[in-house]
Amino acid sequence: MAAVEVSPREFTFVFYDAAVIEEIAARLLEDIGLDRHVRIEIDETTPLGRVQVISLEPLVVSVQGGAFEDTRRPRQLGADRVSDSLGRVLMRARDRLDPAFGDPPPDDELSLAQSVAWDAYGVGRLAGLGYPAQRQRRLYHFRNRHGFTDAADRVFDRLWNGDGLTWADIEAACAETEESRTPVG
Repeated sequence: MAAVEVSPREFTFVFYDAAVIEEIAARLLEDIGLDRHVRIEIDETTPLGRVQVISLEPLVVSVQGGAFEDTRRPRQLGADRVSDSLGRVLMRARDRLDPAFGDPPPDDELSLAQSVAWDAYGVGRLAGLGYPAQRQRRLYHFRNRHGFTDAADRVFDRLWNGDGLTWADIEAACAETEESRTPVG
């Protein structure tokens, strides 16, 4: 089983439990097949919700405290939020570490459409593993970046239900939705 380290160990601004976060992260790593040590650095001083992998070697995830917060109980840890937020970026890290996936650009160079398409693919796989996934929320987010069209919905379904896709497949999906929005003539 992969080792997980959460920092800080004790929280003073929020009522989080490092051991619970470690347990959820270890289960995610096992379920998605990522056998790596991971360090999760949480900035508990901010209610914002950004989560990002800041290093693959070693695997380090930076988390703004709001990303793990229960949406109905301020400053309390939400287990579903941890698995959703952390699972999404760990799935992306797994893709990046798999040579068969291809060579996507760094996260800060991805277009919004590419990022949202990749998230649909990653979170869809998490849903397939039994994790809560908020499919309708992801579909709406996808439509905002790829268009409110039947073609975009078909592409979303293909990504959401996909397995074994590559970066080239993500790029092709983005090109397909772009083409469906481009007026003819």
